[in-house]
Formats: sequence, C-alpha cells, structure tokens
Amino acid sequence: MRRVRILAPCLALLVHAFAAQAAPDEELLGKSAGYPVGTRTTWFFGEHVRVGSFSHLDEIFPHSTLKKSNAPSPLPKAADAPPIGYLFEGRYYSLDDFLAHQRVTGFLLIRNGEVVAERYQYDRTAQNRFVSHSMAKSIVGLAVGIALAEKKIASLDDIAAKYVPELAGTAYGETTIRNLLRMSSGVAFREVYDGKDDISQLVRVRAVYDSIMALRGFNTREVEQGTRFHYASSETVALTVLLRAVTGMTLSEYLTPRLWQPMGAEADASWIRTADGTEDGMGAFNATLRDYGRLGVLLANDGAVGERQVVPKDFLLEATDWKRQPGAFKPGIATSYFGYGYQFWLFPSERRRFALLGVYGQSVFVDPGLKLVMVITGAARNASVGRESFARERDALWRGIVAQYGNW
Repeated sequence: MRRVRILAPCLALLVHAFAAQAAPDEELLGKSAGYPVGTRTTWFFGEHVRVGSFSHLDEIFPHSTLKKSNAPSPLPKAADAPPIGYLFEGRYYSLDDFLAHQRVTGFLLIRNGEVVAERYQYDRTAQNRFVSHSMAKSIVGLAVGIALAEKKIASLDDIAAKYVPELAGTAYGETTIRNLLRMSSGVAFREVYDGKDDISQLVRVRAVYDSIMALRGFNTREVEQGTRFHYASSETVALTVLLRAVTGMTLSEYLTPRLWQPMGAEADASWIRTADGTEDGMGAFNATLRDYGRLGVLLANDGAVGERQVVPKDFLLEATDWKRQPGAFKPGIATSYFGYGYQFWLFPSERRRFALLGVYGQSVFVDPGLKLVMVITGAARNASVGRESFARERDALWRGIVAQYGNW
C-alpha cells in the first residue's frame, strides 16, 4: 500500500508531463489525418488543413524558387541558453507554457547569431517551408530599398505610374512609392479576411486576369495620400508590379542573388505566382524557420553580412525606426499599439525594435541593439490574431525575452 501511495503522485506527474507536450487543438487541425494539405479553395480558411497547407503551400500553387546559398550562414547552438520566461495576465509562464497555450508550429530564438531555442509542434520539422503570409510585405519593402540603391528607382517620391504606365490615371498610379510603402495611399480598401472583403476581390481578379486589372478596381481616394495609415495589401501589390517593371525580373529572380543567397540561406524558398507571372507579393512566401531566422539576423545587423552591405543601411533604418516616421505612422497613432514604417511594424519602445507580421500568427521580431531575433510560425484560430490571446501573449513573451537581456 505504501508503495502505491508513493507511485501514484509520480505517475500523475508523468501523465501531466506528457499532457503538457500536446499542442493545442491537434485534432481540430488534422492530426488523425496526418495534417492533410488543402486545396486552392480550402487552404486559407479550412481549419483541418491549416497546419498542412501552411507548410506545403508550394504544393498547391505554381511558384517561383529562390535558390539557397552555396555557403549557408552558420546558426550554431548557443552554449548558454537560460530558461525563457514571461509575465502574462498576472502569472509567470515558460516557453513550454506558451507553446501549450498557442497554436505555434515553429519557434526560434536567436541571440548574437546563435540559436537559444528551437521548437516545433504538430509534427512539423526544420525541413518544412512555412508560409509567411504578410511577412512577405517586408521582403517586398527590402526589394524596393535595393532597387533604389541600384538607381532602378530614382526617388521614393516618384509616383508609381512613372514606372508602371498602365496605372496612369488611377489612384494607386498617382500615389508615391513612399506612400505605398507606408500604406498611406488614402484609397478605400477593406481587409477583414471574411471571404467577402476587398482583398478577396483582389485575389480573385489576380488569379483570373492580372494585377493591373485588380488594382484598377480600387480607385476611390478617401483622404489625401500620406496622411493616414490604413492597412491594405493592395498597396504591396502595387509595389510588386512596380518592381517587376523597373527590374525586368520577377521578385524571386531579383532577390535570389541580392538577398536570399547573400544572407546565407540554407534552403530554397518559394514564392507563389499569380496569373500574370508576378509573385503574390502581399504574402505567400515560403521558407524554413531557420532561414526566416537568418533574415532576422541580417536585419538585426542593419542589413549587413560581415563586411557586405546586403540591404542599404540608410533605407533600412528609415524603414524600421518609428522616430523617423511622420506623426501619423508612429506607435499608438498608426494603430493603438504598433507604428508603421516601410512595410514593417514598429514597436512602441525607446530602442528601435520592429517586426514582420502575417495573419494566423506568423512573425519575426527583431531587436538590433540586443541582436535578438524571435521567429514564430503559427496556425492560430483567427486570421487576425488580435481577436484572441495569441497577439497579447506573443508580445508578453517577447517583452520577457528582451527583459532577460536588456531593457524595454
């Protein structure tokens, strides 16, 4: 009897330990079916195919490929990896708790170019290419900066129609590149991810016809350009079309030797193409968790890899520092929390901190001062993670990590 009394609590602890390893809502997300991949009509909204689709999108759609580097940048494991903790809603939690609370497919924390933590859930692995969703917009922003440095774009204050005559006379065509980067065209555009909004119309027209026709469908300017931040994926599509015009290449062709290979990617990336051959641009980029981490490390190092300046430093600073933005784009004004730069989200902190964000929880958080990069890929319950605890707990986790190495 005494032995039973001793074993009982031990068994209970063991059961609890195994239960804690289960990711949230595994069955709802398709575990019993092996996390199936969806179709062109189900992949985005279908919950039971979300994990599979978000890690195999280039098996569903035509895509371009960004070839990996012949000399991948090393990502060694940190010798010292202190436990990760954070305060959320009055309680202290660990990284294991965060993974148990939220639908996270992959988590990666890098400091000083070394991996502090790397975790996967829902049977995903380091070989999976995870969809970026709107994190791709920041990559488009970087392409604009590179094209500007190469003098393929004369000035960010040029209007888009100067380079894309097909947009002449349209609201987007008469918007400056700088205002497209800041999503401040003033053009009416509704983006709520309900399948009936303006982004759904944009996607449908691009899938059947082309990007120019899709952009021409939104031609009502509500406010003067440059005066208001209003999130609209259409503005990144306009930049994507512009980059194709000024470079004479697809984004993948342009960025492979200028960004993906110089930063030392260890795996190929893919970018879904639309009917006219341009990349999606506003989303649909696919890469491994570690290569998203390498991109974050590049950004944390102000666009440099060793002695090579891959992304122009002045452009990157202007793109990611809220103190360099006009009032309408500062944190607490652009949104109730984030500010907005050149396709980057800007944290409300004294130090420069910024993020690449995508729906359903995709995120790369960067702190250049502390050389911290946090990558999260997810399959959250809602496209807009602000509708649930995901965004708030993710922010609490990030603040806890920052506090471990410095001050907010």
